[in-house]
Amino acid sequence: MADNAATAKDLPTVVPEGATGVLVLADGSVIWGHGIGAHGSTVGEICFNTSITGYQEILTDPSYAGQIINFTFPHIGNVGTNLEDNESTTPAARGLILRAEITNPSNWRARKNLDEWLKSRNLIGVAGVDTRSLTRRIRDCGAPIGVICNAMKSDSPDIDAHFSGKFTLNALLNSAKNWPGLAGMDLAKEVTCNQPYNWDETLWKLHDGFNTQNATTRHVVALDFGAKRNILRCLSSAGCKVTVLPATATAEDVLSYQPNGIFLSNGPGDPAATGEYAVPVIRQLIKFGIPMFGICLGHQLLARALGADTKKMHLGHRGANHPVKDVATGQVEITSQNHGFVVDESTLPNGVETSHISLFDGSLEGIRCTDGRPIFSVQYHPEASPGPQDSHHLFDRFIDMIDKANA
Repeated sequence: MADNAATAKDLPTVVPEGATGVLVLADGSVIWGHGIGAHGSTVGEICFNTSITGYQEILTDPSYAGQIINFTFPHIGNVGTNLEDNESTTPAARGLILRAEITNPSNWRARKNLDEWLKSRNLIGVAGVDTRSLTRRIRDCGAPIGVICNAMKSDSPDIDAHFSGKFTLNALLNSAKNWPGLAGMDLAKEVTCNQPYNWDETLWKLHDGFNTQNATTRHVVALDFGAKRNILRCLSSAGCKVTVLPATATAEDVLSYQPNGIFLSNGPGDPAATGEYAVPVIRQLIKFGIPMFGICLGHQLLARALGADTKKMHLGHRGANHPVKDVATGQVEITSQNHGFVVDESTLPNGVETSHISLFDGSLEGIRCTDGRPIFSVQYHPEASPGPQDSHHLFDRFIDMIDKANA
């Protein structure tokens, strides 16, 4: 289906034949398509993801809170959905944009068609969009704010009548214009757990699925800013007893568990906003010399606690094919990434150095303390679900730090 664009002053007055979905950007651009998933509209930051696998993990990754995902790979939905590839109980992404229509699944693990799965989780999407054109727009102009609308009701074939009432283009445009954007937004509180819990599930294995373990020698407390389940599985598989605490936990809460290690999880939103309450806690915990490891938002919060600053990126990094270089060894790892903010390398304080850099744009991808403190973090996702497993060794590094500190 051809895309139609319009300015805010010249919105289309006629719905193209067959259109049941639409993307309306805050600048007045209108892109028609076919509605998929749940009926309704949703607003968020439009980002693109270049992964060719793992759409179910991506849609359930809490780090995508506040975002509508434009998938660059055209065949989304071809392996259906299953009961195992969820990174959280409830999807955090606002919606999705696809090139091709959703097809019937062809995979031995499939339990539901993607469209059925989207409906059951109240996720809204639009298919039939020129996602390459939209990706180029994001690349050149930055991530825009937009609204997607699925105006097709399953109980009525009448299409044109659905782009009325709250679904008029003017209403959708106003919704996009009035949304404040991710800068300054604390979304960790929306996706964190409500109360502490223990995690003992280990990594998935073919024919075996997930197993459990009962480690007692290493106790890691994980602060949940939007933790992916596979991160917790990696810690558990590495031989850790894992206790997960809410994002708003205090230093006293963490220390009451007498942890051997502290983990700072991934999550969504602006690290400066979440840092208002998280950074003072992390600073207190650093003083106790307990080994500390951060990923994604956890990396950004740790950097801020150490004295560095963060900033919004032009378009961010999202995909499973991002090359990252280990500065110390020169080794290049292909990584999975999802972040729209980054640590400003020029603000790193004394005693903290860059450990990893992106080979795409040279941005900072990891830090470590050089003054003896057992602290390090990375911007990317070494748990890699979905994606490459080149960086799983970082969990072993964390375990080594814990063992040395408790020798």
